[in-house]
Order: sequence, then C-alpha cells, then structure tokens
Amino acid sequence: MLLEDKLVLITGAAKGIGFATAKAFVQEGAKVFINGRNQSALDKVANKLNSLAKHKVSTLCFDVSDPEQVKVGFQLLFKQVKGLDILVNNAGVLNDALLGMVTATQVESVYGVNTFGTLYCSQYASRLMQRRGGGSIVNISSIIGTNGNEGQAVYGGSKAAVIGITKSLAKELAPSNICVNAIAPGFIDTDMARSLNDDKFQERIDSIKMNRIGRPEEVASVALFLASSMSSYVTGQVIGVDGGMLI
Repeated sequence: MLLEDKLVLITGAAKGIGFATAKAFVQEGAKVFINGRNQSALDKVANKLNSLAKHKVSTLCFDVSDPEQVKVGFQLLFKQVKGLDILVNNAGVLNDALLGMVTATQVESVYGVNTFGTLYCSQYASRLMQRRGGGSIVNISSIIGTNGNEGQAVYGGSKAAVIGITKSLAKELAPSNICVNAIAPGFIDTDMARSLNDDKFQERIDSIKMNRIGRPEEVASVALFLASSMSSYVTGQVIGVDGGMLI
C-alpha cells in the first residue's frame, strides 16, 4: 500500500475532491482524519469510509479560516497521534462577482478559507511533520488561480495566492524533508460545478479539449502521488488536472 500507516489530515473532506481523496488514501492504508465545518456530515462520511479502511477514520470539526479553531483542532490531533505525515489543504469556497459588485465580506470569506486556511493549517502541520522526520503538504489550487477568469478576481486571487504559498513553503520546508506541492484542477464534477446553469455548464465543457468534465477521483489520484514516496523528490510544483481546459 502506498500510504501504509501514514497519518493524514484532509480539510474540506465531506464531499467532492476532499471525499474522493480521503477514500483513495484510506484504501492505500492511511490513518485519515477528515475535516469540515459540519460534524454530522463528517460522521456520515467517516461511516462510509470505515468499511474500506484499515484504520478507523477520525473527524476533526473546525473552520480552517478561524486561527483559534485551527489551533484547537491541531491540539486535538496531537493528543491522539502525536504527529502528522500528510496534509491535504482542500477546503475551499467559491463566491463569484464582477469587480464592481465585489464586497469586503466576500473577499474576507473567500480568502479566509482558500488562502488563510492553507497557511494556518500548514503552519501547525509542518511542526507535527518535523516530529516525524518529514512529510508532504498538498494544496488544492485551481486553473482559475493559474489562468484567471472573468468575474473571478476574488476566487482566482485566493487560489493564485495558494500557489505562492506552495512555492515559498517548498523552499522553507525542504531542509526538514517536507515536500509542498499544489494541484490546479480544472472543471471537476462537484456540487460547485453542478450549481452552474445549463448554458454556463456547457460553455465550460466546450472549453475542455478532452470534451468532458473531470472526476474528483482523477484529482485524488494526483494527490495520492504527491503524498506518497513516489514523489519524494518533487516539491514546489503545480500540477494541472484539467483535461486540456482553455480559459
């Protein structure tokens, strides 16, 4: 198994890419902690995953945008397992608007989860990884963070910042044997994608050279690669998973 007995935390794991990643990791032998803001939803996911897992899946309910909640969450994690091998910063929110309609509340909300949450969690996770002699941080960015898109200055900015964080932490944490990489998904079949109206949804499909929407499992497979020993000499990279999408 690729992640035999590895200690893993996945944020935003109740659905979509986070759930698919948790499923892939437990099937590869990891001890997985799933995070989200809804305890009931996390419990349901844990129950689903436990039938596949070598180790019981645990839940950590906290808001990644709240530094105090993140601190308490990692304290609980430390009490249970004393360390961490892998962090997947997947939690994210999408709240689009043309520039003239952007509000301060919107900016704070999107950056709070997408950008600040990545920083807060990476800060505590890296300390726990150093106790284990190294580790891997996988940040979920977006094709909007690498390419930009009309009406998505806030979301795109928050995801571009994740790339800057990734490249900076890769340099900072390499001496501690901690790899830091990012994935930039394109149009993936999640609740977020399905919330688009039919015309906008088809417009997105038409922009993809492979002529289909991506599956969360296809992003999870790349996360698995980056979390495993197969990528032990890979750090500071941004891997697109977009089917040849053009923006």
